[in-house]
Amino acid sequence: MLGKKKQKPRRPTGHFDTLISSRTRIKGDVQFSGGLHVDGHVNGKVLAEEGSDAVLRISEIGEVSGDIVAPHVVINGTVHGDVYASAHLELAEKASIHGNVYYNLIEMAMGATVNGNLVNQREPVGLLPRDKDAGTQASAEPAAEVEAAIDDGGKSE
Repeated sequence: MLGKKKQKPRRPTGHFDTLISSRTRIKGDVQFSGGLHVDGHVNGKVLAEEGSDAVLRISEIGEVSGDIVAPHVVINGTVHGDVYASAHLELAEKASIHGNVYYNLIEMAMGATVNGNLVNQREPVGLLPRDKDAGTQASAEPAAEVEAAIDDGGKSE
């Protein structure tokens, strides 16, 4: 048994409490806990219950037009909006995201596309902000500090 490591799962697998089928279109926000599998189209935000260890999976035929906020996210379909994955994000080969991606840990297969920024959230603090402005402000502050440090370095010659 030397050399073999016991692997524990990166995220909860298998059990999905809710299915949005390929024949279903939802207009409005979806709030969930547990597991949510999307084969249909959601036109609104998809939000995991605060403090839960929820998993969102979007299949290759699934589509979300709105922001996603969940700890564990697996995407193989299309997202038009920002994705906030506080624990783990997996982008499969047919994933297509048109928006910014905020993640703690990311896995990205060859063929997945992101048309936006990839922003690494250094410390997982539960779910990330649901408000777009709050997320943008939080990610902009470190950049301002870096720019200030660069400016100071140029002045101290």
